[in-house]
Amino acid sequence: MPHFDLVVVGTGSGNSIPGREFDHWKIAIVERGAFGGTCLNAGCIPTKMYVYPADLAQGTRRGGELGVHGRVEFADWPEMRDRIFARVDEIESSGRAFREGPKWPNTTVYAGTGRFTGRKAMTVWRSDGGTAEITADRFVIAAGGRPVIPDIPGLDEDDIGQGPVHTSDTIMRIEKLPRRLLIVGGGYIAAEFAHIFASFGTKVTQVVRGSRLLRHHDTDIATAFAAHAARRYDLRQDTDVCGVKPETSGDGGLTVHLEGPYGADTVETDLMLLATGRVPNSDLLNVRATGVTVDPRGLVVVDDHQETVVPGIYALGDISSHYALKHVANHEARVVRHNLAHPDDRITSDHRFVPAAVFTEPQIAAVGLTEQEAQRRGIPYVTGRRDYSGTAAGWAREDTSGFVKVLADPETGLLLGAHVIGPEAATVIQPLIQAMSFGQRAHDAARGQYWIHPSLTEVVENALLALPKPRPGR
Repeated sequence: MPHFDLVVVGTGSGNSIPGREFDHWKIAIVERGAFGGTCLNAGCIPTKMYVYPADLAQGTRRGGELGVHGRVEFADWPEMRDRIFARVDEIESSGRAFREGPKWPNTTVYAGTGRFTGRKAMTVWRSDGGTAEITADRFVIAAGGRPVIPDIPGLDEDDIGQGPVHTSDTIMRIEKLPRRLLIVGGGYIAAEFAHIFASFGTKVTQVVRGSRLLRHHDTDIATAFAAHAARRYDLRQDTDVCGVKPETSGDGGLTVHLEGPYGADTVETDLMLLATGRVPNSDLLNVRATGVTVDPRGLVVVDDHQETVVPGIYALGDISSHYALKHVANHEARVVRHNLAHPDDRITSDHRFVPAAVFTEPQIAAVGLTEQEAQRRGIPYVTGRRDYSGTAAGWAREDTSGFVKVLADPETGLLLGAHVIGPEAATVIQPLIQAMSFGQRAHDAARGQYWIHPSLTEVVENALLALPKPRPGR
């Protein structure tokens, strides 16, 4: 039975851990799927490579409002798909070859599905049909998550990705652009794919079980986005999917049965995208066999050092983090790598100010507390809000719906949260992330630097100046 100094399970952010400081260690890497994890193969990177041409298509349609009249002839889905995945797949294969190559003689790659059988023991069912029993002094669990499959009558889980029903793992590699697409879900994955396909001319229907889209975002942001989404495609809120069956026309599509505020309804669609969230892969790994604590959601529980209750077993990324975000997983991987190399001088993860963005139309970004969270937790706050339309860059775009909203401590002036909806929101929010991370007071951030005029970031300056000045001692 091979014994290793370190076993890394998962090759997303986990693949960054083996480095030259561990050349004296015997290391194993276990990967059941594609190298690079969700972000590279089915998440952040390919989706944003679709979002950019979607933005161009949507921008072309909006050009008439600015006096530039044009039209989108058609969206060549196969050309986009092949361009995107030629790059993605090349990076995946080169990443695998790099780890398997002669530059890493101390590293063994196991391509296959690993399951823990004991405290620091694992069986790997290899892709070539064999099995391997391995043990190690240390494990890093970085095996990510997978899409949730909702319980819908008539849905055959075995056919997902092979026929008309898809998840985010499979929808981007379809053969042709669908004429009709029904999306189930109201989160960021659903929002981004609705934007992509609607921009390319697909008739999109989005079905949301609850009353809100993007329910984890500030209510002002979520409400503004829902109004915009409803103008672009068929949005069904407070609606349940009650069943699916093959479309009666025999064209390979689906008839989807819905129950909403106005009773029962059916929608005919070519494809259905299930975008109802993701679940950690801890169950597939049988993580509980190690003695590691797993919470009710399936997340591996770690401390501030990213270590589990079992000494020497660390976890990072979507399998353990409450933030299913690549930049968080990368940060956690850096912490784990340092702590493995320097066990007597360990560092902790910093999850105080974790930003996130939704790459839809309009774009959305957020960091820190929402107003509703502050109210629920009894945290004193003041707000400042300014519209894109109050800046020259907003005038240039004829933007009438975008805004920046900030929350601050009324006594210290320190920012508690920031929320942006509008053009380039993921970039516009960065000065606010920086102010929070480095403890800048709102008015210091606003007046202590130049803001380029005319630029989109002036809306950040204006929102900061809209905050009441702090009143110490009150």
